[in-house]
Amino acid sequence: MASVAGLSALATPSRQRVVVSGAGGQTGQLLFRKMLALPEEFDPVGLVRSEESKAALLMAGGVPESAVAVVDVTDAAAVKKVTEDHGGCSAFCICTSAKPKPNGEMDESTGRPLFGFPNGVPEIVDWLGQKNQIDACSSDTHVVICSSMGGTDPNHMLNVLGRTNNPDGTTSGGNILQWKRKAEMYLIDSGRRYTIVHPGGLIDEAGGERELVLGVDDSMEGTDSRTVPRDDVAEVMLQALRHPDLFGKRSFDLRAKPVEEESASPTTDFRALVESLNGKDSDYTLGEVA
Repeated sequence: MASVAGLSALATPSRQRVVVSGAGGQTGQLLFRKMLALPEEFDPVGLVRSEESKAALLMAGGVPESAVAVVDVTDAAAVKKVTEDHGGCSAFCICTSAKPKPNGEMDESTGRPLFGFPNGVPEIVDWLGQKNQIDACSSDTHVVICSSMGGTDPNHMLNVLGRTNNPDGTTSGGNILQWKRKAEMYLIDSGRRYTIVHPGGLIDEAGGERELVLGVDDSMEGTDSRTVPRDDVAEVMLQALRHPDLFGKRSFDLRAKPVEEESASPTTDFRALVESLNGKDSDYTLGEVA
């Protein structure tokens, strides 16, 4: 595992030491790079799952090798060590998630491909992996999670991915949103400062061009759009660290109006954005946990 002590030595009281997990992924990498571009504010270290992910991140450019650590988030000791190497982080941004892929088989009843989780099932990655990351943080660390909308619906299509129907009528596997929700509740109960972002469908389009809409409990109020650019999700997570007084102790959904919507204007005031919730917060009595 790469040492990040060098980065910590450069930190000043005005800079936030931040660990960003999933930094080799799409949303996590966007957040990680945004922080690297703001050295006056942030002293980030990015966690990646493998040496291959690290090599790809470095090859893309703009990332110092000393700012990247190869860490298996299912290894509690390894996650704890990276926070200690980083001098005790002031914030930890969790962007890890199990990723479904077709497993080569077909569902005979629907004719659709079946999915599996080749790099870790939701129970291990989205529950135990996130729990390890939360446990590695001190009591005063601000923990920001990139989660997903859909958690109030136990029958959401994302929960079906990787689920197996057993001969005795029970099911096993899958339930990714339920495992994510369990980790979120664990974070809330831990007493740490938290910000939990539930994005709608993630799209790979430019950020900063849409009006963002916050909500709770999978409501479609504010726009019919179900999507949001990954870059805008990363920006909201960054702004949560800039405005912990407003974004702290908050759990909310995030979507974006279409660019072509005449009444929409790109969001630039993130204080006003979070204030648009009017005190509303996610209701964790809804839905189910695994």
